[in-house]
Amino acid sequence: MKLAFSAASPYVRKVMACAIARGIDGQIEKAKIGTTSPELLPLNPLAKVPTLVTDDGMSLYDSPVICEYLDSVGSAPGLFPPAGPARWTAIRRAALADGIMDAAQPRRREIALPQDEGRTTWIEMQKGKVTRALDALEAEADSLNGLATYGEITIACALGYLDFRFAHEPWRPGHPKLTAWYEKVATLPPIAATMPVG
Repeated sequence: MKLAFSAASPYVRKVMACAIARGIDGQIEKAKIGTTSPELLPLNPLAKVPTLVTDDGMSLYDSPVICEYLDSVGSAPGLFPPAGPARWTAIRRAALADGIMDAAQPRRREIALPQDEGRTTWIEMQKGKVTRALDALEAEADSLNGLATYGEITIACALGYLDFRFAHEPWRPGHPKLTAWYEKVATLPPIAATMPVG
């Protein structure tokens, strides 16, 4: 398998963390293919990373699809629970954590641009999404179970992205249970081995 890769992308990190959790990371060749590279367009018309090319040549995107595919490779216990309440909980948590990344990543770019009222309003809207999502995760932090599911891996990657790009806006105050959970899982191989750089 070949993965269009960026060491700073929280979405790529999530894919690699899932691969490590399943013990198949050694089967993935990481290729630093930028989003402006003509090499990426035939693989993904959206020109986004991550994009995975499977061993049989199929291109998959984006991170939720790739992670579910990786969950079908190998024999390790699945990160996506079977149909039922546990599955809905896992994918809902992943969607909430993806929402944190979806709000934080473009906000970082917008902050660097000249500010006007419209841009400032938009930036505050995105910040509000992150704050509400963190509060929701704090409310259910007692039921987080290490990195047992795709949802928990995605949460850890989202929190790590906030540390990486928004250290000046610490998320831990007011979220003691979530902080305690994150401090434990941050030492586990899927998260410890995928710390972002760049």
